[in-house]
Amino acid sequence: MIIVEDIYKSYDKLKILKGISLDVKKSEIVSILGASGAGKTTLLQIIGTLLKPDKGRILIYNVNTVELPEKELARFRNEHIGFVFQFHHLLPEFTALENVCIPGLIAKKNKTDVQNRAFELLEALNIIDRKDHKPNELSGGEKQRIAIARALINNPSIILADEPSGNLDSKNAKDLYKIIFDLRKDFEQTFIIVTHNEEHAKLTDRLFTIKDGVIES
Repeated sequence: MIIVEDIYKSYDKLKILKGISLDVKKSEIVSILGASGAGKTTLLQIIGTLLKPDKGRILIYNVNTVELPEKELARFRNEHIGFVFQFHHLLPEFTALENVCIPGLIAKKNKTDVQNRAFELLEALNIIDRKDHKPNELSGGEKQRIAIARALINNPSIILADEPSGNLDSKNAKDLYKIIFDLRKDFEQTFIIVTHNEEHAKLTDRLFTIKDGVIES
């Protein structure tokens, strides 16, 4: 489903990725483990089509996303990929429900359909009672659930998560991984999770370790 072939990325003379190759199957949950500066977030952004590699290919559903023109790439990303970030990136002036709806509205979907889908997701994530609260009224775990619901609003087949448990305590982190596995069971999504936490990484189906810009194992 996702094939990463010989990816290189540098910034000026600093080499970040030095020939990364890996593959991820449909409905698989994999971790990319590495220390800060290892290149894991850069790799995730390239897989998510937010960055272009200097060299190599990213095949998603047999489409080489590296070669797509910008408009087609944006459409492809919006249809197939959802993002969950460590710091949530919720808009502070909007309620939880409104934050969840934003990607659906950007995609110009029917507002009622988007809201109904948002209600379903908030219900599934046991956060429906917080739908009218703004981000500053939510706990870290609640914010992360809202961010997951937002990532799912357009029914993407792929979820990319960058340190999703980084700001959570151990209980909320375990709850988050349970949610991820439940979502895979219910919606058959594919998850790629970047983390520096080896304990969390070992919870997933497969683990790739990145060090100094290359896959170690």
